[in-house]
Order: sequence, then C-alpha cells, then structure tokens
Amino acid sequence: MYKPKNKHERIVHRLKISLGHLKKVISMVEDEAYCIDIIHQSKALQKALKETDQVILENHLSTCAAKAIREGKEKKAIAEIMDIIKKT
Repeated sequence: MYKPKNKHERIVHRLKISLGHLKKVISMVEDEAYCIDIIHQSKALQKALKETDQVILENHLSTCAAKAIREGKEKKAIAEIMDIIKKT
C-alpha cells in the first residue's frame, strides 16, 4: 500500500483518489447505472474531497497561519480561517 511521505504528497494522493471517484461517477452516469449506486459513488467523492480539504487546512494552520501569527498578523489569519470554516 502506498504511504505518502509528507503533506504535499498526502494532498496529491487524496486528489488522485478524488479524481478516480469522479471518473467513476461520470462513467456510471454515462452508462445509466442505478441511481442509488451513483449516489454512493458521489458520496465517496465528496468524502475524499472533504478529507483533502482537512489535510490542506491542517497544513495551512501549521505553516501559513502560524507564520502570520508570529508576524503579528493574527487578526488576518483568524479571519481567513473563519471564512473557510463558514463555507463548510
């Protein structure tokens, strides 16, 4: 089993998983597969994308946001993060 080495590799790996799910959903729709089966695959795609977002956010918090806070830009960093949280 493939084990990504760092966050960048984890993000790319998760996006490739999402792409695989998306291709499957498209194929199922084109083949007029059973609707519930398409929804199951679509949910897998959504879960894969959500997990990707979590890895990206974790990376952002430990790098970009932490740096901004150290530089005294905590209000901007917090506002940015809150904006993303509100969109989810």
